[in-house]
Amino acid sequence: MNPERGRLPNSLIDELAGDLAPVAPIRLWHGAALVALSAAVTVVLVELLDGLWRGIAAGEASGVFFLANGMLGLAGTASAIAVLRMASPRVGNTHDGARWSAIMLGLLPLTALLVLGASGLFASVSSDMYGFECFLAGSAFGLVTAGALVMWLRRGAPVSLGAAGTFTGIAAGAIGSFAYGLACPIDTIGHLGIWHAAPVVLMALVGRFAVPPLVRW
Repeated sequence: MNPERGRLPNSLIDELAGDLAPVAPIRLWHGAALVALSAAVTVVLVELLDGLWRGIAAGEASGVFFLANGMLGLAGTASAIAVLRMASPRVGNTHDGARWSAIMLGLLPLTALLVLGASGLFASVSSDMYGFECFLAGSAFGLVTAGALVMWLRRGAPVSLGAAGTFTGIAAGAIGSFAYGLACPIDTIGHLGIWHAAPVVLMALVGRFAVPPLVRW
């Protein structure tokens, strides 16, 4: 039997194979560099538009200031790493660090409630002249990180688009609030626990619904 008789030409396969082109592999450290650059750009923008608080270097900031902003920075970093990994799905690719850091961030408003009480927290929030400004600014500055992460996701092939969108929002809100927090001299637990944590919640909701249509493949 002639083996050549069993082979039929397929022009469609030849045409598809002819259109193939090599694609550069996605490397995690490239994404990490992109996120670090976006965070640095965000801090520079805060300095140019609002000016960083000089009291940080002068030793005027309270311990709550460093704890709150440290938690925001940690949550933003962990969530950003989770998003970077989602662009290249693989077996065993878990995101427990991002989940736990986000849960830990919830200690900020909880601590504000325990320290001030319900009535005291309401009074602190309602009388805070700069709270809403910090909330809006932290959310707006988070768009820099959000743009970088969406661009990275579009290069990859994320499977769980809802989770990718949510963690993108958490990372953007946390890093944006962290950056603007360097310009905010109000370091009370009532202010930081509510108005600086709120951008994370807002951006997580926005990311959950806005990001999937942007990266769907």
